[in-house]
Amino acid sequence: MPLKDLIQADLPFLRSLRQDLHAHPELGFEEERTSGIVASLLEEAGLRVHRGLGKTGVVGTLQAGNGTRTIGLRADMDALAMPEQAERPYKSTIPGKMHACGHDGHTTLLLGAARHLARTRNFSGTVHFIFQPAEEGRGGARRMLEEGLFELFPCDAVYGLHNMPGLATDEMAVTAGPQLASSDSWLVTFKGVGTHGAKPHLGKDPITASGHFLAALQTIVGRVVNPLQPAVVSACSVQAGDPRALNVIPDIVEIGGTARAYSADVRNQLETEIGRLAGGVAAMFGIEASYEFRRRIPPVVNHPDATARALKAAQTVCGAKVVTDFEPSTAGDDFAFFSEAAPGAYVWLGNGPAIDGALHHNTAYDFNDEAIPTGVAFWVALVEQELAV
Repeated sequence: MPLKDLIQADLPFLRSLRQDLHAHPELGFEEERTSGIVASLLEEAGLRVHRGLGKTGVVGTLQAGNGTRTIGLRADMDALAMPEQAERPYKSTIPGKMHACGHDGHTTLLLGAARHLARTRNFSGTVHFIFQPAEEGRGGARRMLEEGLFELFPCDAVYGLHNMPGLATDEMAVTAGPQLASSDSWLVTFKGVGTHGAKPHLGKDPITASGHFLAALQTIVGRVVNPLQPAVVSACSVQAGDPRALNVIPDIVEIGGTARAYSADVRNQLETEIGRLAGGVAAMFGIEASYEFRRRIPPVVNHPDATARALKAAQTVCGAKVVTDFEPSTAGDDFAFFSEAAPGAYVWLGNGPAIDGALHHNTAYDFNDEAIPTGVAFWVALVEQELAV
């Protein structure tokens, strides 16, 4: 009997669980209810459970047979600080918070796999089920590592999964190499000398300087970075002056944004070049510039061996419906810290069509429960193949 059919018996429970998690979203490091449910269900299934790693993180461990190989499977648990606009029976009950990226689904899939594997134990080795808090920009993966994740739970390989609109719910994508970009923030402050808007010659105008900086910013990607290397630099915030004082040239302009790359070299290049450009513009206008580049998340780059293992499991579940040349995303995921510490692979699970244009981080987004059998079956197949009896 196909693995997905064996999982059908647990499907009503998993569907109900996923919708309950959706209705009760919690932000990063606040996942008290979610992690409590996770820990209780793991304990009920017979796993050894460690609570509180990374504040609200949970790790469940399942060992079978005498195999010596150990793998880690990761699911993120946190929601986003945004309102849910779509009407559905299990709509968020918490104003200003919603599961707009499908982490409620990721948590459910990994719990479903843990429950199935605890019943069948058709493997020989050790699995650590890693339920991570605070993936959405609050540093959950790094904190778990700093608190000893892989010292307490050593892993020969680590795997992550994310839902993807546009792929059917019985499809997956598994590709070696870069999957997600580095995600870094930058801040440039131009400090001039404020003056009357009618007498600009008496001051040093940071507004005009910032305009030149913004216009030249895209030359970094267009004329400095190797055109064969993807990169993104975007200014996302400009703060200056007061709309109630339109005859005043301010002293200060603050500009902030994001930088994305798939390689360490290009990431370093972006950090250097944004600062160089800011300094050059400041010198040209005779003003001061300060610059900060905040490194947040490195790129997710799939390890060849781990990817081959994940691909085999995906093909076991989905057959020919596995995409092997899926384009990488310029979004980021702090799974990158896990896959820097151990050989890792990050795979995509189809979430069906983007209904009414609802994509990740959209106020109408929802994880597709039709993907639960495929996702659970993938995790189970991966464990049974990685840790074959």
